[in-house]
Amino acid sequence: MTSAGGGREPGRAAGAAETAHGGQLRRTLGFRDLVVYGLLFIAPMAPVGVFGTLDAKSHGAVALVYVVATIAMAFTAVSYAQMVRVAPLAGSVFAYARKGLGEGAGFIAGWMALLDYLLIPAVAYLFSGIAMEALVPGVDRWIWTGIAVVVTTLLNLWGVRAAARVGFAVLLMEIVVLLVFVVTAVTVLVREGARRDWWSPFTGDTAFSAAAVLSAVSVAVLSYLGFDAIASFAEEVTGGSAKVARAVLFCLVLAGVLFIVQTYLAALLQPVSSAELAAAPERQGSAFYDAVDASVGSWLHDLIAVSKAIGAAFAALAGQAAAGRLLFAMARERRLPGALSRTDAGVPRVALVLAAAVNLVAAVWAARRADGLDHLVSVVDIGALTAFVLLHASVVGWFVVRRGGGKPRWGVHLVVPVVGAVILVVVMAEASATAQLVGALWFAVGLVSLALRPRSRTR
Repeated sequence: MTSAGGGREPGRAAGAAETAHGGQLRRTLGFRDLVVYGLLFIAPMAPVGVFGTLDAKSHGAVALVYVVATIAMAFTAVSYAQMVRVAPLAGSVFAYARKGLGEGAGFIAGWMALLDYLLIPAVAYLFSGIAMEALVPGVDRWIWTGIAVVVTTLLNLWGVRAAARVGFAVLLMEIVVLLVFVVTAVTVLVREGARRDWWSPFTGDTAFSAAAVLSAVSVAVLSYLGFDAIASFAEEVTGGSAKVARAVLFCLVLAGVLFIVQTYLAALLQPVSSAELAAAPERQGSAFYDAVDASVGSWLHDLIAVSKAIGAAFAALAGQAAAGRLLFAMARERRLPGALSRTDAGVPRVALVLAAAVNLVAAVWAARRADGLDHLVSVVDIGALTAFVLLHASVVGWFVVRRGGGKPRWGVHLVVPVVGAVILVVVMAEASATAQLVGALWFAVGLVSLALRPRSRTR
């Protein structure tokens, strides 16, 4: 297999050899399947839940927030596209940091990513349970949450290809609902006019504040977490790692466009000002639905709620699949118990069952507590952002310090990762104290585990 540059693909032979100490994944995924997994994990209507918060924080410039957030995350996407060609392996950032920074940094990168991959599906499962409880109040949310875990886990155990096919159908449903919203919103705006100034989603509905927009970006960036999961399927793709790199970039750009369009329209339909939302935090969570209710009617509200319930469950499916592959890759390198590296018919079922068990316990626990969602959301992102910083460092380490790719391209291999890392550090600084504490504790446990585990085999 050759890389985009025509030479032998870096890391390919090493990747083949590494399966000797664990199972082997089956190459069945195409470009469309990768995009499906990425968009499922992100969710096409991800801004619905945070729209009110972002509108209030940004003084009404919510569409601009997603423009800036898309650009900010593009730096991380470019670094993923560089490293997936170097190490086209299931471990994603774990494999990249090992290449660029060494064994210890690789383990820590994978360990921090686990905090994200194991808990983000639990959050998505809980969103699904909350939405279903709103539609069927007679059944507690924790029951719906548990059902969602069981159904999607069975699909993942069936195989990555089967899960991708079902996921594609769900993704089509979500996109259709989004299109219904867009067409309906445009119709209402043409017929009745906008409730705010037409440019206000980009300039704000009061005085413009760059600081307010950047503060909101620190929250909006979290809507994109999931596009990186595409890289964890690198060993199951037909056609080479260049296809994975294209899918990562395509998925991010497409998600960004969808986010900008829907938040622009929702802002124009919003019956209250951003200042009123800021003064009433309890109204922020339902702000998107309130705008739809006031301008269109409850039927579209219910349609979006059903779409979010199903879509959230399948976002968790994609996250669970990515978590299983990260566990598999780290176990194959003897950084986690060896049983996790076993596969059955090309499916890492042991790793998937462990990921599902963590998802089930965390999601049901949170569903049975009034403050459960707040606890989960406060910690899931710090691990991903730390892993992303190590990803950027890996690009510099491999291409600039080690010169593993020959003469470095200074823009892509130094400027992009440095700027990307700075952006992520700023975002982490805006995280809650609880998230920072949990992240620090998880990091410390990782260091202890690194010291106690035997070294993985040398290359």
